[in-house]
Order: sequence, then structure tokens, then C-alpha cells
Amino acid sequence: MSDPQIDPAGNTQAFRAFAQNRDAEVTKPQSSRMPLWIALGVVLLIAIAIVAYLLIK
Repeated sequence: MSDPQIDPAGNTQAFRAFAQNRDAEVTKPQSSRMPLWIALGVVLLIAIAIVAYLLIK
């Protein structure tokens, strides 16, 4: 049979632990994907230059 007395401190502590972990995730610096896009653009530009060179040759 379940316990009729519910300990509100247990639920509050669990929620606080969850909220603190969530805040820690939010405040972590997000890694930027800008270098990835720049590298992809450079590779694409080189590939286009090679194709253009081969077509002209």
C-alpha cells in the first residue's frame, strides 16, 4: 500500500537539481559552426576553380 504522507521536500529537491542542471546546460558556451561553413565554402570554391580550369584547358 502506498504511503499517504508525501514528502514535498523530496520533490522540491529533485526539481531544484533538475533546474540547476538545466541552467548549467544553458550557460555552457555553444560551439560555433561558422568555421565549418567557412571550410566548406573554401573547399567548394577550390572545386569550382579546378572544374573551370579543366574546362578552359
